[in-house]
This record gives sequence, C-alpha cells and structure tokens, in this order.
Amino acid sequence: MKLADVIAVLESAYPPRTAEKWDAVGLVCGDPAEEVTRVLVCVDPTSSTVDEAVECGAQLVLAHHPLLLRGVNGVPADDPKGALVHKLIRNRAALYCAHTNADSALPGVSDALAKAIGLTVAGPLEPAPADLPEDTGTGRIGELPEAEPLRVFAQRVADALPATVQGVRAAGDPERLIKRVAVCGGAGDSFLGTVQRAGVDAYVTADLRHHPASEHIESGGPALVDVAHWASEWPWCEQAAEILREAFGGRVDVLVSTRRTDPWTVGATRSAAGGHA
Repeated sequence: MKLADVIAVLESAYPPRTAEKWDAVGLVCGDPAEEVTRVLVCVDPTSSTVDEAVECGAQLVLAHHPLLLRGVNGVPADDPKGALVHKLIRNRAALYCAHTNADSALPGVSDALAKAIGLTVAGPLEPAPADLPEDTGTGRIGELPEAEPLRVFAQRVADALPATVQGVRAAGDPERLIKRVAVCGGAGDSFLGTVQRAGVDAYVTADLRHHPASEHIESGGPALVDVAHWASEWPWCEQAAEILREAFGGRVDVLVSTRRTDPWTVGATRSAAGGHA
C-alpha cells in the first residue's frame, strides 16, 4: 500500500475539516507515493516513539498529538522537534497527526475512553456544529450497567487505563452512586459547565485544575475523576489501529506503541517523619 492510501483511510475516519481552527493535523513529513507495510500508532510523537518506529521498521507513525502545533520557520536538526523530523526522513518514515479531528470523530478518542471504562455511549457531551453529523462532537455521555459508589468507580477507571505516576484521583462523596457518566479524553476542564448541565453522576477527564475543580464540587456538580492526559487518550491507539487493520485486511501491519510517554516519572508521598503537619 502507498502512504496516500493510508492517509485516505485516516481522513475518512478523522476528517481534517472537523479539526479546530487552531489545530495542526495531517501529514507532517513523508512522501504519499512511498510504500507502507507497517504503521506505529502512538499518542505522542516523541524521541521515544520515533525510536520505536525506527526499531520496528515502521514507514508511518500515526500520532494523536501534533508535533508542530505552533508555526515554525524551520526544522533544524539541532532543535528537538527538528531532530525528530530529520530522523523520520532519514529512516524513510512518515508522520501523520490526527488530533481534534480524532476527538470529535465517531468513533473517536472519547469513545475509546468510554469503552475502556465499560460505558455504553448515548451521545456526545458537546455536539458538533450543525454542518457535521449529529452523533459527533467532543466528549461522550454513557452509562454503566449498574450504579456503583464513586470509590469503586474510581478504581474501575484506574484498572482500565495504563498506570501513571499521577494515578487516578476523584473528587466528591466516595459513596455517591455513579451510573451516568461523561468522559472527555485529554484536557477537559473547559467543559465543566457543560457537564454540570448534562445530568451525569461523574465526569472523567484529564488535567483538572484546583480552583475550577473545587468550585465545581462546592456548587454541587457531578463527581470528578481526574486521570493523566496521556492515559486518557491511550485507548484511542487501539481504536485507530483497528480502523487501519480492517481497511487493509492484513496488507499493512499495524502496531500500537508500547512506550509510556506520560511526562511524569517520579511520584512521592509525605513520609511519616518529614514535611509540615
């Protein structure tokens, strides 16, 4: 298969026109006429995942996060991001990014998160504009088979996602029953107001900040479950891989990255002898 064939499948699943205007999606480097026999899917295009792609002989890295989100005037090899572009090109590997277009797609990033947790999805948290299919949009609302306490639900989320230094933390009454749940892969505190109006028992997302979370709970909003950004989006990798596998029927080998690209590497808790009371 040609890279152009793979791109056509990706852009059917994750249409670039549905990306946010500020986003940078699509082909970053690579020749559409080149042959592709192996694809590596990852969340972050970092030195670790690019090394992994080279080591496994992938001709395409499909990443969720953009490498060059902000405009640049060049990609010199002595710049960290430029070095990645040079390494990819030298090893005849392309880079393609599907970001907010993968967030809003059906299925998309939040569908993968909901599925991992065990939710049956009912629809989007924030519907897409009127010119897009009505089932698309950011985030998802779904239900558990049976209601369970927040403390049990938080453990369910922790068991469903890859382990990180941050782990999983929840805000709210530990005994509050959770059945109807909103999820948003990636940073989701901008949707706290939407969540409050959505009639859900809990909201699972990443990168929740202290003051918005505190005010949300104080105002009687749904319970919050905060996870690591990378972990919340990692389930999408298998979803995207399956789309390519089904499209090419084994003619392209599609792998999911095994590298943990969550930036946090050390976790610490207060020792019995140290710190403030």
